[in-house]
Amino acid sequence: QVQLVESGGGLVQAGGSLRLSCASSGRFSGFNIMAWYRQAPGKQRELVALIGNGGRIEYGDSVKGRFTISRNNAHNAVYLQMNSLTPEDTAVYYCNARLTASVAYWGQGTQVTVSS
Repeated sequence: QVQLVESGGGLVQAGGSLRLSCASSGRFSGFNIMAWYRQAPGKQRELVALIGNGGRIEYGDSVKGRFTISRNNAHNAVYLQMNSLTPEDTAVYYCNARLTASVAYWGQGTQVTVSS
C-alpha cells in the first residue's frame, strides 16, 4: 500500500513563501512522475507542477517563475517551493505520484491560504 503525506501548508501573507513536502511510504520501486496539483473552492483541480524521474519539469502557467518543484529519488519525496504568493494561490494542494501511466496515488492534501 502506497501512502503520500503532504506537509508545509499554512497561512501566509501575500508576497510570502511556503515550502510543501510530500513523503511517501510503502513498497514500490520508485515513481515515474511526481506532481503537485491544487484545488481552490468552486474550481477544478489543476496541475501546479510535475517532475519526472529523468528530470523533466513542467509548470502551470500561473506559477511559472514563482514556484519550484524538486524531488529526492532516494526517499521518493517531492517538494514545492512557493515564492511571491498571492491570494489566488489559496487552495488545497495535493501530492500526486505515478508508478505507471495507469497507477497513481494521491495525498490527502494540505491547505495553503494566502491573505491579502
